[in-house]
Amino acid sequence: MLHGRLLRRWCLFLAFLAFVVSPDASLRAAGGSGTLTIGITQFPSTLHPNIDSMLAKSYLQGMTLRPLTHYDHDWEVVCFLCTEVPSLETGSAVLETTPDGEEGIAVTYSLHPEATWGDGTPVTTEDVVFTWEVGRHPQSGVSNFELYRRILDITVIDDKTFTLHADRVTFEYGSAADFRVLPAHIERPIFEADPASYRTRTAFDSDPTNPGLAFGPYRIVSLTPGAEVALEPNETWYGPPPAFDRIVVRVIENTPALEANLLSGAIDMVPGAMGLTVDQALAFEQRHGDDWNVLFKPGLVYEHIDLMLDNPILADRRVRQALLHGIDRDAISERLFAGRNPVADGNVSPLDWVYSDGIPTYPFDPERADALLEEAGWPREGGSGIRRNAAGDPLRLEIMTTAGDRTRELVQQVIQSQLRDIGVELTIRNEPARVFFGQTVSQRRFTGMAMFAWFSSPENVPRTTLHCEQIPTEENSWGGQNYMGYCSPEMDALIDRIEVELDREVRAELWAELQRLYATDLPALPLYWRAQPFVLSPWLEGVRPTGHMGPTTLWVEEWRRAE
Repeated sequence: MLHGRLLRRWCLFLAFLAFVVSPDASLRAAGGSGTLTIGITQFPSTLHPNIDSMLAKSYLQGMTLRPLTHYDHDWEVVCFLCTEVPSLETGSAVLETTPDGEEGIAVTYSLHPEATWGDGTPVTTEDVVFTWEVGRHPQSGVSNFELYRRILDITVIDDKTFTLHADRVTFEYGSAADFRVLPAHIERPIFEADPASYRTRTAFDSDPTNPGLAFGPYRIVSLTPGAEVALEPNETWYGPPPAFDRIVVRVIENTPALEANLLSGAIDMVPGAMGLTVDQALAFEQRHGDDWNVLFKPGLVYEHIDLMLDNPILADRRVRQALLHGIDRDAISERLFAGRNPVADGNVSPLDWVYSDGIPTYPFDPERADALLEEAGWPREGGSGIRRNAAGDPLRLEIMTTAGDRTRELVQQVIQSQLRDIGVELTIRNEPARVFFGQTVSQRRFTGMAMFAWFSSPENVPRTTLHCEQIPTEENSWGGQNYMGYCSPEMDALIDRIEVELDREVRAELWAELQRLYATDLPALPLYWRAQPFVLSPWLEGVRPTGHMGPTTLWVEEWRRAE
């Protein structure tokens, strides 16, 4: 009996010793899962939540900040920073009359009671009011300035509760995904010193490791511009504790190099939309699928070509239509993406409930393209070669995209070859993503064609990209996202009507009209809907793609290392 007790005690001691010395066990005991290294292809042009729209920034800030609301995996609006989505039914949203006598709405939110910036300062209604003041200032450079301009006033009820008074009743009245709260105690002095230069002096870029800039599950602890961002758990985070002790987001702009880094073990995962393209992911899965989890998520990622409508060549709608007839998008989809990236006929995905199939389409038709170009005054000398107008000017355009993205560059070359066949000369000039999005596109410096993707939420009203008032200019500090310079009173009217139409059936009819107009005017050339390929280490659990613009990092606290 004595020997048995000693044996059991000895076994327990050995088990305890093994637990103490085991690296994995010690990580679990500390509540952490070590380091997770993520590879992406872009570095943000700015880390300010409300200036410039770039997926890389949204991805990072899904870990450090949270929106008031956003869409979840079921494409339903849910709270992140707030405690309850406002609604007319519960009384947290109430119809009211604006000072101008129009119908408006008062929407009340409560901030999470424990939401606190990383430096210990509570997230309060002071931050909300300051964010509104920045957003509505004409020189702040905020991208979605229309959102803040529509908020006529904010009533502060207490430190955590406030009411937004909006100038109209939209069907999205309870959603506030674009209202990204700023830390007033850090940003206010910078903003008030000089609003016009605020976008270049914000602490999000000048002092990115300041813990007071984050209230999410992680905060930035080190940053190498253009190369790497390291994050560690934020001690003031109010939600479930994140598992990883450190997350490193490494920027590898060359997509073939991403694959090499995966295989070498330098990175543990590559997220969709900013990593391997579908063709690369398909090839990777075929070669290494036994060692990695490769997921393909269809979604609302719209690859297209913005057209500079200030260019006299592209100002002619017949030329725009001819260009699309001259591109064999079916061949691009089948040969480059094995059909996983279906051809886009317009700017609304077939996965979205507002999609309409009754719109003009532009199948590959070189003869129709020839006829349209002839009609527009671009004949071919002798029926071949590059077209010229009556003044002898060649039909020559520049096409740009993100340098180092092998698939986009390949698509460029295919389009260049196909349009040459109809007498259009394309010259290719690409730039790193940070320059391309941060300056060339956002400040409308491209001269012809800019190829990139929009990533949207469900039933996303395209006000910032298609409304006349959203054209970026130096006067509005390059706010807005209508980079094409598209201005159509008919489109403006449709956008205005859709936003305030609460009847779902009537709204669907208006959406159908908007899609028909877009597909007729073609301010941009639709290419295809991108599936998002995720490549994940087999030990990584909890990463759930959404299919919309809400990045997976909005749920980073759910990510775990498998036992």
